Amino acid sequence: MKMILTSKSNPLVKETASLKEKKGRKALGMFLIEGKKMTLECQKSGLTIDCAFVSESYRGETPEGVKTVLVSDEVFKFLSDEKTPQGILCRVKLPSFGLVPPTGKCLLLDGVADPGNMGAIIRTANAAGYEEIYLTDDCTDPYSPKSVRASMSGVFFTKLYTGTREELLSLLKDTPIVVADMDGENVFSFCPPKRYALVVGNEGNGVSEEVKNAATNKIGIPMRGTQESLNASVAAGIAMYLLSKNDFQN
Repeated sequence: MKMILTSKSNPLVKETASLKEKKGRKALGMFLIEGKKMTLECQKSGLTIDCAFVSESYRGETPEGVKTVLVSDEVFKFLSDEKTPQGILCRVKLPSFGLVPPTGKCLLLDGVADPGNMGAIIRTANAAGYEEIYLTDDCTDPYSPKSVRASMSGVFFTKLYTGTREELLSLLKDTPIVVADMDGENVFSFCPPKRYALVVGNEGNGVSEEVKNAATNKIGIPMRGTQESLNASVAAGIAMYLLSKNDFQN
């Protein structure tokens, strides 16, 4: 019979729980994913699963060729970041991408602060074909449990680059920068260049002056006068699809 870990003080348990915090993820070079579907999608993406933790009451599949650690239900709840734990979670090695210029259309996230918005933007970016996403270093961590969960596997299939605004703008010096701005040109009539970086700003303060000053174009989403703004991830999704609509037309 396989041994069951029942103590929250177990070194492996404590180390794994630390991955719920940015400090722990940075120290160990890993992040957490939860659930059977996320585990299967992670394996498909080619990212490396370090090990899987399953609760004693879990009866689903476990990833093939991956070390599996059995823990009590109480310990699993301690490790989990979900309100209703699914019984399986994995430690995944953080992918490492050196800062390189984009090869096609891309996103630049300028100070996006909410983990839910971050994950939702990554999810839509993956769906709409924005494979390269550049994040200013004051963005929320895209590998936090909430962001990973909201990305619905998008975080596995996109390349995430983090740097200072100066570093990222230098990388994008030969790429037209299209800023989402309420006072910009109507996105429905805007004709984007073949390659571009779509900028999405901070939820409260919008796009930074530094990035605005580097903009080639500004686009806006028209709204009724009774509504002042849209949620950042919703606005990003609308803009991403409208700018890339020709990619989806037969």
